[in-house]
Amino acid sequence: MDMITVGIDVSKDRLDVAVCPSGEAFAVERNAAGLERLAARLREIAPHVVALEATGGFETFAAAALSAAGLPVVVVNPAQIRSFAKALGQRAKTDPIDAAVIARFAEAVRPEIRPLPDEATRLLADLVARRRQIIEMIGAERQREKRATAPHLRKSIARLLKALEKELASLDGDIDDAVRGSPAWRDKENLLASTPGVGPTIARTLIAELPELGQLGRKQIAALSGLAPFTRQSGQWRGRSFIGGGRVAVRTALFMGAMVAKRHNPALKAFFERLVAAGKPKMVALIAVARKLLTILNAILRDKRPWQTA
Repeated sequence: MDMITVGIDVSKDRLDVAVCPSGEAFAVERNAAGLERLAARLREIAPHVVALEATGGFETFAAAALSAAGLPVVVVNPAQIRSFAKALGQRAKTDPIDAAVIARFAEAVRPEIRPLPDEATRLLADLVARRRQIIEMIGAERQREKRATAPHLRKSIARLLKALEKELASLDGDIDDAVRGSPAWRDKENLLASTPGVGPTIARTLIAELPELGQLGRKQIAALSGLAPFTRQSGQWRGRSFIGGGRVAVRTALFMGAMVAKRHNPALKAFFERLVAAGKPKMVALIAVARKLLTILNAILRDKRPWQTA
């Protein structure tokens, strides 16, 4: 029996749906009524996987609704879809064509189905993402402040910075309330923050953006975080190894943790210095520290045991 896969291209107002291998295609509105009709139709089809491309948040409502309907939903990386389309020689781009490409991608790759974050975790992720945006805006305004010479411009920047810093403090309070209000999250934060180099901000980012932490193997969790190395090679030519993909916010948080850990975490400091002494470039050594830190944090949550000095 053929494996039935469904690809959904998500736009602001509608969902374009393609079914493999039948070639069936249709569209519904991206609202509650449209999703209800879609869920009923997909339950009749009984697909092995329903794949949606990540599209800046538009896919979240649809993925949550279909998952709640008991369908095997997975959200896929748009970069992977674009690369797959190029490999197919598919240059034309419309929403129905994109849906068909997503369905064929799911058929070929068979991405692993994982439970979607619950509503509370999604809310925490939104708060953490908004905090990150506010910090970026503060950084941009501080750069403008350095270049501004006119007094009225400097006053304008100062007023905006004051408002942004007030908003940042408010968000920090909301995030603290969310984490401290959940015993499970509080326990996770305390476990993660027991590791030298990991503070509350990094811990909360990982809780929000990487809910799989502690539930997967080290290779899988490294791939999700964009810290799994991949090598370019052809014949006898051997290229360098690279990292990429994965969840950017997670990788950024882990790099921040690695930069602190290589100075203040005795085990990771020794690990970093050993790599540098062996001739590894400092950036390569830092990536290795971030990957090792992730492995440690994954084991800490898996075993529910705080950091222990060897």
